[in-house]
Amino acid sequence: MDDERLARFEAVYRETYGQITAYAVRRCDSPQDAADVVAETFTIAWRRMDDLPSGEEATLWLYGVARNVLANHHRSEGRRKARSAELDVRMADRYADSPESRLEREAITQIFRTLTDDDRELLALVAWEGLDPKGIATALGLSRNVVRVRLHRARRRFSRALTEAGICSTPESRLAPAERSL
Repeated sequence: MDDERLARFEAVYRETYGQITAYAVRRCDSPQDAADVVAETFTIAWRRMDDLPSGEEATLWLYGVARNVLANHHRSEGRRKARSAELDVRMADRYADSPESRLEREAITQIFRTLTDDDRELLALVAWEGLDPKGIATALGLSRNVVRVRLHRARRRFSRALTEAGICSTPESRLAPAERSL
């Protein structure tokens, strides 16, 4: 690692970190999202040190990078929310035949959102993408057995939360693709 390059990056980082962080915080929904944007901005700056101008131009260049990172973040967040809404509808459709379906759909949606990110991802890959444990293992870079165990636990936690909310889980309403059972 070139000492001069590292020293230049550290100097730019120290000089601009507060400005770039403030820029991201004002444009993100959460501090965590802002932190991700700042981290990605400086990662790009490190990778593209040869393109980084000097002086005040460096700050402006970093604002441009942060703006692009934010745009990507907002697009990704929009896609995630759209997928989540689609999954909510699909989950709700499984319970649509009960008279209390609207209340159940709302409860199911809320319960699903309380699950950990890992549990939601596993359940979504099954219910939404129709993947089996082998496919999930490949997609996530895990062993099939690890996926089976985690999926079993995620289903159990989801089922337990549904039961605690007074929502009856039937074999037809299991979080699994209709065309195959896992």
